[in-house]
Amino acid sequence: MVKINFICHGNICRSPMAEFVMKDLVKKQGLKDKFIITSSATSREEIGNPVHTGTKRKLYEQKIAVSSDKRAVQFEKSDYDKYDFLVVMDGNNERNLLRIIKSDPKNKVYKLLDFTKRKGDIADPWYTGNFDKTFEDIFEGCNGLLTYILNNSIL
Repeated sequence: MVKINFICHGNICRSPMAEFVMKDLVKKQGLKDKFIITSSATSREEIGNPVHTGTKRKLYEQKIAVSSDKRAVQFEKSDYDKYDFLVVMDGNNERNLLRIIKSDPKNKVYKLLDFTKRKGDIADPWYTGNFDKTFEDIFEGCNGLLTYILNNSIL
């Protein structure tokens, strides 16, 4: 069982988008029962709020299911041991996550675009308004992560 937690600032835009994209990808590969995929926030600002309408709209356009009961939750230090991959969207998320967990002795923290040829940050559509670009980056990153898992016999 591979356990992945996607992490962004508020857990309403990028990390739930990555959560649902990855769930869709593993389902299409017939691997749904081999993964636990979730998402969370480094901040408390949006706790309890639903997925952003822009994220929902973009996922619906792509025919990717979005759980209607998904609500923003904050990553807790105790969550570190529950997951194999802690996948952040940008450098700020990485710094904030490391403040929560204090250290990463098992090397579980990655940026999503680390799994692509063009490393970097995924822009926050909360600020940019560009959910299309965010989706493209997340889709590419999730495909790269799944390929990494399959190529490295992590299942």
